[in-house]
Amino acid sequence: MRHHRPDVIDQALVVLDDHGLADLTMRRLGAELGVRPSALYHHFANKQTLLAAVADEILARGRRPRRGTTWDERAVEVAVELRDAMLAYRDGADLVATAHAFGLGAATPYDELVAAFDAGDLPHELARTAAATVLHYVFGHAAHEQAHLQAGSAGAIDADPPAGSDFDLGLALILDGIRLRHPQDALTR
Repeated sequence: MRHHRPDVIDQALVVLDDHGLADLTMRRLGAELGVRPSALYHHFANKQTLLAAVADEILARGRRPRRGTTWDERAVEVAVELRDAMLAYRDGADLVATAHAFGLGAATPYDELVAAFDAGDLPHELARTAAATVLHYVFGHAAHEQAHLQAGSAGAIDADPPAGSDFDLGLALILDGIRLRHPQDALTR
């Protein structure tokens, strides 16, 4: 049976969720699809480009309509959407953060954050740094949450999941800091 690129990505997401990022190998994926691993290279030049495509698919599946009208509402929407998308898949935070760090994929949240900060009339270089800061916060927070949940479910730690998350408060602190770096009149639009 001939598989198409979307079929390979869909199965890679199943393998990711069932076995984790460390076990998402070309060999395992090929076996799951009933093909030799070399057949996957018809669709992906290497494992890194496959992982980038899987990261992009995680983000696409987590997409929500934008309702925010101000720069900070838009930034919150992007950050929350990113966090939720990554938490929806086992090792999703590690995969998306790695694809972004390698410059192979997962660029949309960064681009959307830069656009939000640009809309708030931040100087473009500050907008880029602000976007990277928010992105790193979301990556780190989500990775921490996933590690805690996975370690707890595997019995590696004897701890219940936290009752609540401080994600929103941490994000608000970052946005407050961004407001302090630019004249208030420019950021109220």
